[in-house]
Amino acid sequence: MAKGAKLPGSQPQYKPRRKESRTLKRKREEEELETLQKSALEFDASTLSQFSDLPLSRATAAGLDKSHFKVPTDIQRKAIPLALKGRDILGAAKTGSGKTLAFLIPVLEVLYRHKWTPEDGLGALIISPTRELAIQIFEVLRKIGQRHSFSAGLVIGGKNLQDERERLGRMNILVCTPGRMKQHLEQNPDLDTYNLQILVLDEADRILDMGFKDAIDAIVQGIPKDRQTLLFSATQTKNVNDLARLSLKDPEYVAVHESATSATPGKLQQHYIITPLPEKLDILWSFIRANVKSKILVFFSSTKQVRFVYETFRQMQPGIPLLHLHGKQKQTARLEITANFSNSKNSCLFATDVVARGLDFPAVDWVIQVDCPEDVDTYIHRVGRTARYERDGRAVLFLCPTEEKGMLARLQGKKVPIEKINVKQNKKQSVQNQLQGICFKDPEIKYLGQKAFTSYSRSVYIRKDREIFDLEKLPLQEFATSLGLPGAPRIKFLKGDDVKQRKNAPRGLLKDDDSSDGDESVEEEMKKEKKKEVRTKYDRMFERQNQNIFTEHYTEMIRHGEEEDEKDEDFLAVKGHGYGSDAEDGDDKAPGLKYIQVHGKDAMLVDSKRREKLATSKKAMLKYKGKGTKLVFDEEGEAHAIYEFEDEEEFKKAGDAEEQRGKFLAEEAKRVTVADEEDKSLAKEKKRAKKERQKARLLEDMEGEDDGDGDGFDGGVPLVPYVDYGRDDESEDEAPGLVEEDRPIKKQKKWFEDDEEEERKKAKKAKKKGKVVEMQEAPETLDDLEALAAGLLA
Repeated sequence: MAKGAKLPGSQPQYKPRRKESRTLKRKREEEELETLQKSALEFDASTLSQFSDLPLSRATAAGLDKSHFKVPTDIQRKAIPLALKGRDILGAAKTGSGKTLAFLIPVLEVLYRHKWTPEDGLGALIISPTRELAIQIFEVLRKIGQRHSFSAGLVIGGKNLQDERERLGRMNILVCTPGRMKQHLEQNPDLDTYNLQILVLDEADRILDMGFKDAIDAIVQGIPKDRQTLLFSATQTKNVNDLARLSLKDPEYVAVHESATSATPGKLQQHYIITPLPEKLDILWSFIRANVKSKILVFFSSTKQVRFVYETFRQMQPGIPLLHLHGKQKQTARLEITANFSNSKNSCLFATDVVARGLDFPAVDWVIQVDCPEDVDTYIHRVGRTARYERDGRAVLFLCPTEEKGMLARLQGKKVPIEKINVKQNKKQSVQNQLQGICFKDPEIKYLGQKAFTSYSRSVYIRKDREIFDLEKLPLQEFATSLGLPGAPRIKFLKGDDVKQRKNAPRGLLKDDDSSDGDESVEEEMKKEKKKEVRTKYDRMFERQNQNIFTEHYTEMIRHGEEEDEKDEDFLAVKGHGYGSDAEDGDDKAPGLKYIQVHGKDAMLVDSKRREKLATSKKAMLKYKGKGTKLVFDEEGEAHAIYEFEDEEEFKKAGDAEEQRGKFLAEEAKRVTVADEEDKSLAKEKKRAKKERQKARLLEDMEGEDDGDGDGFDGGVPLVPYVDYGRDDESEDEAPGLVEEDRPIKKQKKWFEDDEEEERKKAKKAKKKGKVVEMQEAPETLDDLEALAAGLLA
């Protein structure tokens, strides 16, 4: 017998597996959800050693396992169990300690246990202070949430608002920046937050700062108060006003490193250098030249400084790839630079504080702070870009002699260990002459250097801590020379205080004040002397300019009038204005004179050539005619003026006109605001009702079906992959890799061909190809087939 042959009458060895019904599957899922909820409420955080010990859904556990997250960090051990129990959390931990996972896992689990669907709308909102950090959070969310059925979106700006608003109505999870989210809440009726379950603020102390105050207040007002709130940061806020703004309910403060001896990572080596302000760029250049095989992140206090140092150092070629990143760049450039620095092994990135928080750049060797940070919290976030996840790292802070005492005292108060180091003088290289040459050759670089000087001065001037930052003690003239500038640019805001004092001072004191005389220029003194001199009318006459500008025109007018007088008076005929030479019968007008009868007004006497010429122009005569009155008709058909004035006495009794105007504008603004809110709420109610109907219809369809495949998540939308916001050449709606089919190019009709000749060519081609019969529908019945055959035989 051949191998594998089947015996006659034999039965198959394997029976087909019966598919699990949807009813049983749904019942099993509900039991799992109840078990998960009960386990989360009873879970003991002290027993947590691995992520597999947590009461997590199978989808979240599979995502963590596939992303190679095995052992939780300290902040994750304490924060995740509390968040799964539904508590509000204030989480504080060192930079690089894994705070992102500490709030992303509860977000996924909260929505899973509420059986979230696309019809339920927005369920979780994650707010980040910068675009780069928002992108990083979204990428981690995609990794650990790849097995879930939720839809997620990234809203960070840099793209057309209309393109984003069309997708937001379908999102379950949103990762966003405060400004863009506020814009969508105000302008996008499709975004409805009535059902929001959880709000997350990453880098909460920065978001709750004054820079984002208006945006956060608007967002909090637009979301329900009955929600779970998670706040995470390396330097957590404890301000009662901030917590009250967010409507936190008995929050749990989780600070895993509060009892630690240092507020920064343990393997981070921190040093500072005392350097005069004019020598900062020399030391920075020398440091970069000595570490060309390292990965360096350099912080400046302003965008203009970053651009100036990048452009000049790039021309001097230090032997290491240079990059620069700041908030004024376009989204495409920011994403590209961030990716290039992350993937590089040795490079130097000049940046502002836009990259100081939360960003995870792999294997950063050095963090250099050329400008002193505003406060200790900013310092902690800056140095946190290195020595992440128990790795080694080094940081160097440049301090001016005037900043040393105050800044060291602030660092010691926040448990930041830092040591002083000295610069080897034989390794130090001066770049002042090179910078002067670059500024001399390129005026744009010189202008950028001037802006860098003023922006640094302004950044020092506006700092609140006057013990550390004192602009008057800094050698600004020498600093300008070190930038390659021929002199220090004029700083407007430095004279602001003197101007205010002089403006508010009495005039008598100003006359006696001789201190201001030395500051005035020679030109101003000469002007004052000129004003004191006695000037005659002849002086003013000889000082006139453009005296003959009207002479020729005026002469022509006079000559034209003389010539017209010599001409025949009846040469021009005036038409269409009731113009006649004699008075009509019964009129009391003087005989022999010419009059123009204007509608609604008395007749105009034409007693000069000017009026006679005027009568020939319809456009000129319009101003002598009365204006028409516009009327509106009410419901009863009676005519009324568009604006009916109130009685003057009653108007005066009502009060001052300006007060009445202000009251009217306030009432109208209030009415418009109320009407706008009503329209928005009505649109949102309609959308909610539509979603509820869709959800009910989906449940009915699921209950009506008996069998199902039993695997996967039904009715879900997968996590939306991150689309590069900088790619304008490819539409987001098209799938990557798909190319539109090549369409045949239509041959252009020649100038001598007409439509008949084109039809003849088409008929000729059809004869070559064979008979073609066009039908609106495919033949289905026997009669259709007979008709088709008859058409082919004809």
